[in-house]
Amino acid sequence: MKISERSVSALGRVITGDEGISPYRSGGMLVRLFNEFGGNDAYGAGFPSRWDYAERKIREINDTPLLSSLLKEILDPRGFINTTFTLDKVAEYLNKYLKYDGYELVKDGEFIKIRDTKGAIIPFENPFGESTELAHLFIDEQVTKCDSKISEGDYDGAITNARSLLEAFLCELEKELSGTPEPYDGDLIKLYRRVQKMLNLDPSRPDIEQPIKQVLNGLVSIVTGLAAIRNKMSDSHVRTYRPSKRHAKLVVNSAKTLADFLYETKEHILLQKAKK
Repeated sequence: MKISERSVSALGRVITGDEGISPYRSGGMLVRLFNEFGGNDAYGAGFPSRWDYAERKIREINDTPLLSSLLKEILDPRGFINTTFTLDKVAEYLNKYLKYDGYELVKDGEFIKIRDTKGAIIPFENPFGESTELAHLFIDEQVTKCDSKISEGDYDGAITNARSLLEAFLCELEKELSGTPEPYDGDLIKLYRRVQKMLNLDPSRPDIEQPIKQVLNGLVSIVTGLAAIRNKMSDSHVRTYRPSKRHAKLVVNSAKTLADFLYETKEHILLQKAKK
């Protein structure tokens, strides 16, 4: 996450409390705060002005994942308990600056999350809805993590969660379609091919036209790519290539699009069976 100098100053005033819309932090409190995000300072004689120190420390972590982590800490609603300040007012104030950097602070339940308005992240609503099954909650969690990690600049983590999303989705589809799914051994491609046959999406079928075969083969390529790119780029293995934002968006959007298509196909098949 990278913000402009004007946004640095605005955030600094919120952190120090000098803007009058957030709790006041003394010099010692500021040192303790920034030491949690990579600093190694001590408060004492010769300490600079509070606002100068805050802005300098923000610049040090600007354009790193630590900045979004700092923002989350500053915007934690528990920091506003027993104060006359409101979290909504702070978010509204910062959004006046952050929107020019391509970010927006949005309410997520009791918390505030950072949304990257520059990125074209495909929205995805968990089709399992309000289900409280652990597997369905896990899918919902992976969707949220994919989006938030891209916003935070954690592209490795977003790729890992994209694969976890697709794995969980395929396992759930197999369970619904077969009733007795095979144990998942970590082979994503093999899992997809099982689900692919259950959904009549096997490109080797003789009754489908060549253009459709090419599309269906493309779905296999997406899964194969997701399995391979996770090993090379994600945070779950020794990384051989550092992913950029565009790589993470490609992986996350591909996983979401494929999951949505597979679910819609499953619903279509079940509907056709019910009509017979």
